Amino acid sequence: MIERILDISEKPANLRLRNGLLVMQGEGEEAVTMPLEDVAVLVVSNPQVTFSQAILSGIAASGGAFVVCNEKHMPVGMLLPLTGNFVQAERFALQANVPVPTRKRLWQQVVRAKIKAQANLLKRLRGNDEGLAALAERVRSGDPQNLEGQASRRYWPALFARKDFRRDAEAADQNRHLNYGYAVLRAIVARAICAAGLHPSLGLHHHNRYDAFCLADDLMEPLRPVVDAAVVHLVRNGGDHIELEREAKTFLLQALTGRLTIAGESRTLFDVAARCASSLVDVFEGKQGRLLLPEV
Repeated sequence: MIERILDISEKPANLRLRNGLLVMQGEGEEAVTMPLEDVAVLVVSNPQVTFSQAILSGIAASGGAFVVCNEKHMPVGMLLPLTGNFVQAERFALQANVPVPTRKRLWQQVVRAKIKAQANLLKRLRGNDEGLAALAERVRSGDPQNLEGQASRRYWPALFARKDFRRDAEAADQNRHLNYGYAVLRAIVARAICAAGLHPSLGLHHHNRYDAFCLADDLMEPLRPVVDAAVVHLVRNGGDHIELEREAKTFLLQALTGRLTIAGESRTLFDVAARCASSLVDVFEGKQGRLLLPEV
């Protein structure tokens, strides 16, 4: 199976299902087909794309994620499989009853991995990690000192070499590219969580009554620098206010189909997300004490 990320944004198109194949056809163009099971994430942002209920149910049944965008081409909704594992109900119950100390210990591991990944990226791009590697070692269970936030305040200005840069989801600069990349990354991680039989709403640290993907937001944290590195490249070549258009999106999606190291092995990001989610199940079941996280 080939795991693909598709973004349909440039022109109107019709999507339909035929004999287990996704059929995509633009006006006056030849139809393009691919096995539905090869579609890991389908992003639709052109307002004139039409699709049938069979497409939605087919993608969900094959384990894929469907992401819909607003008029600014930014992801605003996501469809995920309802049943991803044959022991799903059992794992939901187990997940809901994880002790608070275990959640805090897991969050400590996630934050450490995230800050280390940020440190590695800064060291590679700027030659200086701004003290983040040392900060990562100080993270305690539950991160009571909010070292994640302290690292963020050092990280963003250094990453883009701008003292005034802030992570602002509403800003009309490279934040738009970060938003887009993170939204697709979130879909990839949420898909892996569902496949592992876990519920994406029951997080380790993130908790928001309006957020249906708290666990995905937790587990994607150490992977964010994959997107960050790609956005730095785009800004270096096009400036802070580069448009979020086809070439930029293609570059971001290519970054998300690259390979990472986990447990000493080179794996795709899809596989890394799956192994991370699977290891979380093992922790919940008492089979291991640590979460398997990638080296970014």
